[in-house]
Amino acid sequence: MNDATTEYGPSAGGFGLPADEGGPAAGRSAPGARAALLVLADGRFPAGGHAHSGGAEAAVKAGRLRDARDLAAFCRGRLHTTGLTSAGLAAAAALGLDPRALDEAADARTPSPALRATARKLGRQMMRAARAAWPCAELDGLAAAFPRGTHQPIVLGLAARAAGLRPTDAAHCVAYETVSGPATAAVRLLSLDPFQATAVLARLAPDMDEVAARAAAAAAEGIDALPAASAPLLDITAEQHATWPVRLFAS
Repeated sequence: MNDATTEYGPSAGGFGLPADEGGPAAGRSAPGARAALLVLADGRFPAGGHAHSGGAEAAVKAGRLRDARDLAAFCRGRLHTTGLTSAGLAAAAALGLDPRALDEAADARTPSPALRATARKLGRQMMRAARAAWPCAELDGLAAAFPRGTHQPIVLGLAARAAGLRPTDAAHCVAYETVSGPATAAVRLLSLDPFQATAVLARLAPDMDEVAARAAAAAAEGIDALPAASAPLLDITAEQHATWPVRLFAS
């Protein structure tokens, strides 16, 4: 795999901000870009995540997720494994690393065929939303290179780059998404008190900060340094969930 950055668009620094003048590649958000992070992380951003439970549905059926305490443990485990891996991919894409090499890295880090298919499906949906929100040559190029979709964290990272956000911002967005999806699903699956679910997310804030920082630091060292943390039980239950004839969530 190639660790080199790629222009993949109008300029190496991205979107009129050369790397030596600031912007995402220099570790600073572009002026006025911080509000874009709120848009990107908003659950109303039409990226398709509402249809997915992040493995929570299978965990509920297996009896491993029954209440707010279980939800906290489930989300913390997911955050420090698949969440860390996804956050690293997003940070690397936001940094400007080669998206083709990142796609290969994502495949290598996703052993479950069901989860690979889910990641690409979500990537296609996020691409549609990102190109509408922040049209740019880099997103157009990624869409052309992967007409059937690339992994969602890569699209998210490039969307963050298009919005003038930093790699750390992209990693934070993925970290939050990793736990907010299962929390929202648990409210529906368990009729869990939404205040309790929100409290779980609030208490995980330090963990999210830690994961985002680790992911961004790894991305700065190149593709070969990206995290490859795994959660085998999530892989196994994702394959089982994909065979269910009736389910509330797509994954």
